[in-house]
Amino acid sequence: MGLILLEALGALVLLVFIVWWTMFSGRKGGEIDPGHKADAPEDTPPRG
Repeated sequence: MGLILLEALGALVLLVFIVWWTMFSGRKGGEIDPGHKADAPEDTPPRG
């Protein structure tokens, strides 16, 4: 029983690490970057 719980804990830690890595690996300021601008200007018409 303890081995199953240890394996589940390890899988959870690995999942959290993968999610954290994919979210924050390419950004210098993390999730919030006040100097970031959108790729497309706001005055472009929406695609339809």
